[in-house]
Order: sequence, then structure tokens, then C-alpha cells
Amino acid sequence: MPSYVKFETPKEVVEGVVEALSVAKDSGRIRKGINETTKSIERKAAKLVVIASDVEPEEIVIHIPMLCEEKGIPYVYLPTKADLGKAVGIPVPTSSVAVEDAGGANEILNNVLKRLPKPKGEEKKAEPKPEAESGKPEAAAPAPEGEKPKKEKKPKKPKAKKEAPAEAPAEKKE
Repeated sequence: MPSYVKFETPKEVVEGVVEALSVAKDSGRIRKGINETTKSIERKAAKLVVIASDVEPEEIVIHIPMLCEEKGIPYVYLPTKADLGKAVGIPVPTSSVAVEDAGGANEILNNVLKRLPKPKGEEKKAEPKPEAESGKPEAAAPAPEGEKPKKEKKPKKPKAKKEAPAEAPAEKKE
């Protein structure tokens, strides 16, 4: 198993993914290939990412699982590039596919997502404690990628009005 494959996809899940891709290619929107898949993940448009398990050299797709985890997008592996290409209706093998809109395959896709295995190491991650339980206030959420963190605004002090200097009383003529 290549190093980028973090879990083995059960056979029934593979069959569901292939069925979902076959329906989505006609009634939904899918992105085929590494570049299109990567763009779809970065834009958070992908609902599911499918990666072939036999990609050589593996450096081509090694970033995809990490990117999916970072963006919170589910992903799954299909055994071969040829299977993946055939599932999306193209005559050539493809390394990855992103489903942006499942179209008529929404129900199939939802069933697949429920049965997806967790990546290695993710099963053991502890849930963060809510503020009330931990007793510590939560830190401010980090700014999304590409945005500058917002600075807290300090209340402005009212500016003192500058008054014109008092005029000297006019000299009285006697």
C-alpha cells in the first residue's frame, strides 16, 4: 500500500462510490484530474474526493489527503486509476476526482459518506472540551487562510474640541 493511502476502503463503499460517480457524471458536477481536484478542495467546493490507490509516482497525489483533512472534506480510495476513469466516463485513467454536486446521486453519496472509514490516527483524537467543562475561556479562532487576523478595536476617546483663542477685549475709546 502506497504511503499516501491512509486507510483501506471496504469493498461495499468502493461499489457505492463507483455508482455515485456514474450517476453524478451525468446529472451533477465532477472535477477530474489532480489539478482540478486540488482547486476544488482549496475552494471547499468538493463534497467527496476520490483518489486512485495505484498512482505512480505517489508524489503527484500525496498532498490530497492532507489538504482534504485540513479543509474538512471526506475522501476515499479506489483501487486503480482505470476504475476511476471508467466510473466518471472518460476513456483514460485518472488519478483523482472531486464531486462538487452529486446531482441525482445525492442519496447514494450520503450513504457512502456514512460508511467511510476514519483515516489512521483520527479514531483516537480526543474531542476538545467545551469552555464550561475545561474552565478556561476559548481562544479566538484563527483567521481563515489568506486573510489577515482582525485586530480588536479599542474604543476611541472623544476628541476635545479646539476652541479659538479668546479674543482680548476690545479697548474702549473714551
